[in-house]
Amino acid sequence: MINPWTRTGTKPLGDFRVFTVRADQKISPRTNQSHEFYILDCVNWVNVVAVTPDKQLVMIEQFRHGSNTVELEIPGGTMDTTDQSPVATGIRELREETGYDGENARLIGEVFPNPAIMSNTCYTVLMENCQLRHSVEMDAGEDLVTRLVPIQQIPELVRTAKIRHSLVVAALYYFDLWQHSRS
Repeated sequence: MINPWTRTGTKPLGDFRVFTVRADQKISPRTNQSHEFYILDCVNWVNVVAVTPDKQLVMIEQFRHGSNTVELEIPGGTMDTTDQSPVATGIRELREETGYDGENARLIGEVFPNPAIMSNTCYTVLMENCQLRHSVEMDAGEDLVTRLVPIQQIPELVRTAKIRHSLVVAALYYFDLWQHSRS
């Protein structure tokens, strides 16, 4: 049986706007030895699977600085302190990034982005009957293009690496599970 490690100390190392870094001292329950671990603390994230009445997904293309590539993704972003829930964040992010709004917003999944070194959660929110109703309200550091993609094309886009963002692939898997649970 795997037991939790006891934290005996923590030291902040840096604040980099989108995450902070800390060093935790922890004791191994197996060896009783102390080890240092570096942890990235981030706010929680939300991805939105937005389905239109004609069974298309509202997706975005945007430049990603880490990979230095333009990626096809679903809308999403960070939870603000004023957001009451992941669902509220999803509704806000979909509207800001694409101008789309929908119905029946609900949580269909959650994952730890990288539990080895990160402390946050990424939620997947599903919205149905999405329609363009608002103007786009991008942040100053965003350049986005909205794309409507037929749902039946999603598996091929993942298989051929046209969709490569791991958290988006995880969200699309939750969507696939949701679709199969209805059949």
